Amino acid sequence: MPEPQSTHASVQDLLLVGASHRGATTALRERLFLDASAAPTILQRLKQEGFAQALAVVTSDRCELYVFHADAARAAATLRAVLAATAGLAPELVSAQSFERRGIVALRHLFSVAASLDGPVLGEPQILGELEANHRAATAAGLVGPELEAMLQAAYLAAQRIRSETPLADQPVSMATAAIDVARELFGDLARCRALMLGIGEMGEMMAVELKKGGLASLTVTHPAGARAELVARRLSSHFRDWAELDAALAGSDIVIAAVGAGRLVVTKDAIRTALKTRRHKPMLLFDAALPPDIEPAVGELDDAFRYDLDDLERLAMEGRTPRGTAALRSSAAEKAVQILAEETAKFERRRADPAALPALQALFETERLKALAAAGGDAEKATRILVDRLLQRPSGALAAIEGKDASALAKLMERLFGLDGSEKDRT
Repeated sequence: MPEPQSTHASVQDLLLVGASHRGATTALRERLFLDASAAPTILQRLKQEGFAQALAVVTSDRCELYVFHADAARAAATLRAVLAATAGLAPELVSAQSFERRGIVALRHLFSVAASLDGPVLGEPQILGELEANHRAATAAGLVGPELEAMLQAAYLAAQRIRSETPLADQPVSMATAAIDVARELFGDLARCRALMLGIGEMGEMMAVELKKGGLASLTVTHPAGARAELVARRLSSHFRDWAELDAALAGSDIVIAAVGAGRLVVTKDAIRTALKTRRHKPMLLFDAALPPDIEPAVGELDDAFRYDLDDLERLAMEGRTPRGTAALRSSAAEKAVQILAEETAKFERRRADPAALPALQALFETERLKALAAAGGDAEKATRILVDRLLQRPSGALAAIEGKDASALAKLMERLFGLDGSEKDRT
């Protein structure tokens, strides 16, 4: 166990140990990659280990632990032990599939995750909400100090810039929309269609959500790890079905969305041939939202089976939108996003470069608080209003003076900082 740390820390002390879709086996994914509801248990373990500030980023594609500690080697061993205990697997097995980042490299990774540059699908929009949910869990656990809070707010700002200044976030939404268009072209009214989602990958879930918005009759979720599928089914107000009933589930589904990401084929040509026979060759539409693919490509050779992978959907989404190629557009957007990340990381480093400034800022705040209290004649409520007025005076003036895209970006940042975007409701 590492020595307990004070609440004050620096970027140099930041440590990340985690596992992600890039290197984790199916066994580890099924035990670790859940959602923010799993974060409190992990955070409690970190608290018991003596970490004063900690964040657990738990999604369907990753489980990453961020802490501050001067002795990175000892702390990393503790974090790996926490991951192993959470997964119920041998520490050496988890260690072999985990990765470690330190200092500014760890911070840059956090920014990249928030901006959806480290997921299976670049630009997918769900990760920001998932990060915020994990942030709330860490705050509720009393593990978010001023340093971690500052890093997370900087990560949100970087992500917001990327979403507003590049088309990167448009692509996954466009692909999901293309999936709906294909479904409507094949079936017409989606109100007569039943869909099955295999796995809980984020792109697959996005497609499922869009199909439901489009009037889908019903959605069923299944996964080799039943607990994970049940979590997603509840969140999507959908049905859950045991993985052992996959063959029957396939035969009863008009639309199949595969997002297991197990690194092997989970839906074979033979399985779909059997399902079509049971369905008396009523058409089946299959979307493969996994990388590497979940659905055997040869499925598309069957009569009445229509298979689309992410490349197909991307091509459909991009057709007619730009004279440049899809790859060129994506590459340009990604390059711009990486540039923004570098700029925001550098800004954060400059702001935090002088740790001696923190006590001065705290003293300034206390001085202003006392001034406001004196001006209010000792009335604490009135003093609070005076402080709020002073706090808002400069940003209000700045917002009024700025025009164009910069004003829009600043307005969105203020909405996030002051809970005006609806995120504050989630905290209650």
